[in-house]
Amino acid sequence: MSVPEVHHEVVRVAIEMEANRLVVGTAGNVSGRRADDTICLTPSSTPYRDITPEGLAVVDLDGKSVEGSTRPSTEKAMHLACYRQFPEVGGVVHCHPLHASMFAVAHRPVPPAVEEALVYVGGSIPVAHYAMTGSDELAAEVVLHLGDRSAVLMANHGMLCIGKDPTDALHTALVAEHTAHIVFGAQLLGGAVPLSDHQIAAFAGIYRYLRGRWSTTT
Repeated sequence: MSVPEVHHEVVRVAIEMEANRLVVGTAGNVSGRRADDTICLTPSSTPYRDITPEGLAVVDLDGKSVEGSTRPSTEKAMHLACYRQFPEVGGVVHCHPLHASMFAVAHRPVPPAVEEALVYVGGSIPVAHYAMTGSDELAAEVVLHLGDRSAVLMANHGMLCIGKDPTDALHTALVAEHTAHIVFGAQLLGGAVPLSDHQIAAFAGIYRYLRGRWSTTT
């Protein structure tokens, strides 16, 4: 029996995530919302190039397994919290990119020093308080920061991004890491010059418009 297209998309995004050096080894995870509101996730401790669309774990929004025997990622709770809290979200990417993770370890938000961060992330990338990997506490903390943002840093951990689908969430992760890299370099040159409050407000409107269309384009 064929699997939904979102399974193929999750596998493609997971491979692209690794190819773009957003993760090392089997760290990180990717998920997508299916048409029946169940969630397909990358399995735990499996090399990305070994994952198949048929091999994804499928769970309901309460975390109960509904298909197959594959064990879902240990970060299942964090993914499911995003889908429960935000019905418009169709994809989640959790990764450990180098520069964004530097900010996460330093407990410093990434400022929106480039326009792309305002359009696709919604503004600065906040830092969620530390909680143990895979815990319900981490899941609850992460979603507190995603009401008007598409990316959040996790203290001493990495980054999580949401989108209208898994591909969109990966794009946000790439924009967020690119922004973190630019800001890191700008700090070496004396500091990033922020955009004006007027510019930030204008681009925030674009982000709200785009996010408002997520549920109509999935």
